[in-house]
Amino acid sequence: MTMSDPIADMLTRIRNANTAKHDTVDVPASKMKLAIADILVREGYIKKYDIVEDGGFQTIRIALKYGKDKNERIISGIKKISKPGLRVYAGKEDMPKVLGGLGIAIVSTNHGVITDREARELGVGGEVLAFVW
Repeated sequence: MTMSDPIADMLTRIRNANTAKHDTVDVPASKMKLAIADILVREGYIKKYDIVEDGGFQTIRIALKYGKDKNERIISGIKKISKPGLRVYAGKEDMPKVLGGLGIAIVSTNHGVITDREARELGVGGEVLAFVW
């Protein structure tokens, strides 16, 4: 099976691990995924991530974050927006707001991978990769 959408794969792994209440989840590394993991840490959706060398391959080990008890998930939803068959772009005027600003949209811009809020501040548009809430 070939991986046509590695970002969707990463988000699905995080979603599944989160649902199953795992502490960590491993994702094959790429620059884009590291940028997304960075945003998730910065925005408080995950604890941290480490890069693990595994026989010449790099893997991102993501430490998931839960509320006071493990039943309280920090990530209640994560959704891939732009797909290989259907790319979704947003101009600076139509940056999406996730749950009225409670969630974040992860956007790939010429300033790198940033949140919808940062894109609004910079006045840039880009490809809407995912929503997290």
